[in-house]
Amino acid sequence: MTQQNIAVLNDRFGLTSTLEIIDRNSVPVLRISTPDARATIALQGAQVLEWQPAGHQPVLWVSRAAVYQSGKGVRGGVPVCWPWFGAGETGKPAHGFVRTRMWELRAADWHGDLLVVRMGIKDDAETRAIWDHAFDLEMVVTMGETLVMELVTRNTGDRPFTITQALHTYFRVGDIENTRVMGLENVEYLDKVQNFARATQHGAVVFGGETDRVYVNTTSTCVIDDNARDRSIHIAKAGSHSTVVWNPWIDKAAGFSDMQPEEYREMVCVETCNAADDTVTVAPGESYTLRAEISARAD
Repeated sequence: MTQQNIAVLNDRFGLTSTLEIIDRNSVPVLRISTPDARATIALQGAQVLEWQPAGHQPVLWVSRAAVYQSGKGVRGGVPVCWPWFGAGETGKPAHGFVRTRMWELRAADWHGDLLVVRMGIKDDAETRAIWDHAFDLEMVVTMGETLVMELVTRNTGDRPFTITQALHTYFRVGDIENTRVMGLENVEYLDKVQNFARATQHGAVVFGGETDRVYVNTTSTCVIDDNARDRSIHIAKAGSHSTVVWNPWIDKAAGFSDMQPEEYREMVCVETCNAADDTVTVAPGESYTLRAEISARAD
């Protein structure tokens, strides 16, 4: 994106001392500062990168080796996985195709004390070649003392379609081995590290090795107990019946070019999903909203 286009976006959407659009290696990024929080959002992928509520340390994690490049997702923040979560069909991009495409900035307005940013993407010839459906997808980010993200799927075609999806959220923690995820007790999960073996969670989720699990049939709020930072992070959700918990651990992290090997200790993904058998069918003219609400609390 050219500096001229960045200037046009600032003229249309910039808010004095609150919102500025900047250029990170041709990736336009919204830099937001309100009395309640600071944040950045990339228009490529409508990806919330950073969020730090007032009086708290950063809540989201972005790798120090993250790459800002047209057509490549940023390692961290909240990648949007749609219209499928996971590997997808042979020859098709993992986690869908919207996370590496440029979205349209549709609105950035105050609603009382809350700043609401709306970004959208529609089908075109390129998306139809990958997934032959008409759609309008919108990401609505509401910034206040909490961070609310709503992914709204609209079927603008004349036939139903079925999706899986995720808000693939990377959270910053002080030490993964001193971190617990609560809210998934007694929930069944598919263990991707064990070839999708089924198991049931007993007690809180704790970490001592690679963890990659799809928790099924759960609408519960999750709480990350970040003991090293004396805080808890709460993730409430709606429109989701599955939750993914992921940490790559030592060996897998070392294989990522956009992540420093030791950074696995500083992050955990708790993802608001419709994944595995938790699919969503959207009829023509109808819509479906996946919602995550995140808050941080000092212990």
